[in-house]
Amino acid sequence: MTSTDVVVLVFGGRTLPRPLRGIPVQRVGGSRDIDELASQYRRLVVVGSDADLAAVLTRLLRSEKLDVEVGFVAKHRSAATRAHRLPTGWRAARLAASGQAHRVPLIRDDTGAAIVGSATWRGADGPLHGEAVVDDTTLFDGQVFGVRVQPIGEPPGLRAAVLTQGDRRRRWVVGRWVVGRAAQLGSTGALVERDGVAAKRPVPRSTFYRHIQGWLLVR
Repeated sequence: MTSTDVVVLVFGGRTLPRPLRGIPVQRVGGSRDIDELASQYRRLVVVGSDADLAAVLTRLLRSEKLDVEVGFVAKHRSAATRAHRLPTGWRAARLAASGQAHRVPLIRDDTGAAIVGSATWRGADGPLHGEAVVDDTTLFDGQVFGVRVQPIGEPPGLRAAVLTQGDRRRRWVVGRWVVGRAAQLGSTGALVERDGVAAKRPVPRSTFYRHIQGWLLVR
């Protein structure tokens, strides 16, 4: 793959890592930039946060361009780098430019939004009331502090756990993980947070599941 097949998407004023110099660069201002670049290049290298990577995958999902390869360059360890066993810093930049793409599960929700590192269900005004299942396993039925959902980078696709305790700093104790293809919640009202980005309003139902087609991760 030549440099003309690859473009670097830089988010949030981040600096360009040295191994990516000489490759076309686009500073991303919105979803339209992502759509245009996905139509022009075979590989997108995302320099940004987990939320930025999720935004790119969401656009590829909605535009049916999941055959576009995606590399990820994070400065520090994150939920997404841990889930997909990716390096950070200059090692990530070098890998994203010259590594091989592999099809991995794409975890999305019922709104068509992708997650790459972590999602959380929390109660709208305190504890979370309702019921959640992972495939055929009941995760909880009643009241909990919240639920964490994470991609695992391989089939069946995701894992989920009850958040059993919190403090004023919003630190959580994570319970037993349950692995499956889908995690579903029915509640009296839940706030959904995707890769650190909170939804504006609560919802009565939410589902995260493995999309029928995976995404092409460079690693």
